[in-house]
Amino acid sequence: MRRLLALRQDQQLTTRHVRLMAQSLEVTERTVWRWLAAAERDESAAAEPGARAQSKDRFSVTPEVRRLLTLWKGNVAAVHRELTARATKGEGDPPPSIPTLHRAIQRDLTPGERAGLAGGERAARKHDVFLARPRGWRNQVWETDHMQAPVLVDVEGRARRPWITWFTDCATNAITGVAVTPVHPSRESVLAALRSAVLREDPYGPFGGLPEKVRVDRGKDFLSRTVTAAFDLLDVTMEDLPAYTPHLKGTVEGLNRAVEGMFLAALPGYSRQPRPGKRASRPKDEVLLGFEAFTARLLDWTLWWNTEHRPAPLRGRTPLEAWQDDPTPLRDVAVADLWTFTLEDAGTRTLTTRGIRFRKRDYVGPWMTGQSGIQVRIRFMPHHDHRIEVYHPATGRYLGPADLADQATAEQVSAVRRARAARARRLKKDLEASQRDRYAAVNQPEAPQRLGTLTTTQAEAELAQTAGTDLAQLALPDLIPPAAPPADWRTPPSLAARSTPGRLVPAPSEPAPDGPTARAADTAEDGDA
Repeated sequence: MRRLLALRQDQQLTTRHVRLMAQSLEVTERTVWRWLAAAERDESAAAEPGARAQSKDRFSVTPEVRRLLTLWKGNVAAVHRELTARATKGEGDPPPSIPTLHRAIQRDLTPGERAGLAGGERAARKHDVFLARPRGWRNQVWETDHMQAPVLVDVEGRARRPWITWFTDCATNAITGVAVTPVHPSRESVLAALRSAVLREDPYGPFGGLPEKVRVDRGKDFLSRTVTAAFDLLDVTMEDLPAYTPHLKGTVEGLNRAVEGMFLAALPGYSRQPRPGKRASRPKDEVLLGFEAFTARLLDWTLWWNTEHRPAPLRGRTPLEAWQDDPTPLRDVAVADLWTFTLEDAGTRTLTTRGIRFRKRDYVGPWMTGQSGIQVRIRFMPHHDHRIEVYHPATGRYLGPADLADQATAEQVSAVRRARAARARRLKKDLEASQRDRYAAVNQPEAPQRLGTLTTTQAEAELAQTAGTDLAQLALPDLIPPAAPPADWRTPPSLAARSTPGRLVPAPSEPAPDGPTARAADTAEDGDA
């Protein structure tokens, strides 16, 4: 622009020069002529063609405007109305026009600041720049997380959204272990996924071994006593990341996003599928996958991800090829030792003739014959209360499993579940009945007016019905008055007035009369009375 301005001052500027400048800047020739005119008036405009002229009276975003943007969730029109109302009350200067306010906000605030004022820190983080960690080597760092699949699956006749727990290797993007649960996961899900991640034999594939470090978020399942003890025994460092920092475990977070778009979106029962109509309801004729079929398909997709998919960070290689090309030695653990390390310790018990008593239940096993009276140590898988594992308390030698002695049949379990469901429905119905209070709609500030007025007759009838079901009110304590105390007792007048005269209670030091003589005396007294 300074070159064109010099040519114009020397009267050597031609239309061809303006046309070439407009083509290079991808603007019209009229825009270039307007920029030249502005540069002649102010030479500083030649440095930034098209920029508005700087002035001392230009409006800038103030701290008050920032606070109002936070209050009104980034709504500039609402901020302008608020400033106008305050200026009318004499609480500040009149605000500029809405376009001027928009330009000032766009100029003085970054996209991250505007998003943060409107949606908070999580929205602002989307505009940040994050550094990528070095790729590292296999089993240097793993990342783990829970994910609720947005797919409805048939679990014993009920539609549920299963949860996926997996471990992924940060160097090769390989899924080393996975576990699926029909309901909310627990520490048992973490331990099951950890076992499948560490083992390298079939059917878990070549991926596995012990990692040097595992990154977890602040989930209570990952930080439970059982999981942390298992990592300590396996000599694995657990890195607990700060809260609300998903970018610090980007490998597993990227896997959570990829599995939805590449696999889950095509399954029947996908809950985020766009639906026709005003209400996004699921078609009634849609057949859902069973839990077993869903797990099988997920494991097939995991195998495809590890052996055929070529993520961009691996530069044309599959996770399997990246794993095999890495010469880093692996640390393996025996299957029996891994099973022991990932069980929860319940302390020692005494083996009796009825077996082992654990949580008010008896567990027995065929190996217990002839060993009643010894001390044993119990380990168990969380939530798997049908079996426990028994070890020697001193040497840690594995003695054998023990199963629940008196386990209910399938019919009994179904009957208990039906009874629980009926009780839950009845309780829900009662709670809904107690919350059916209606209030009248108002268009003026006034106290709420309850609807559904009761008459006096209706209220008395309902109260009488309630009183009729109260057994405490139906009790008649004075129907049979108490017997009179012995003559040598100092009896309060109130108790003496309420007792039955003529019937004496023997003193505690004397034995109660018994036999035919006593019964004859009682008969004579009753006759005299």
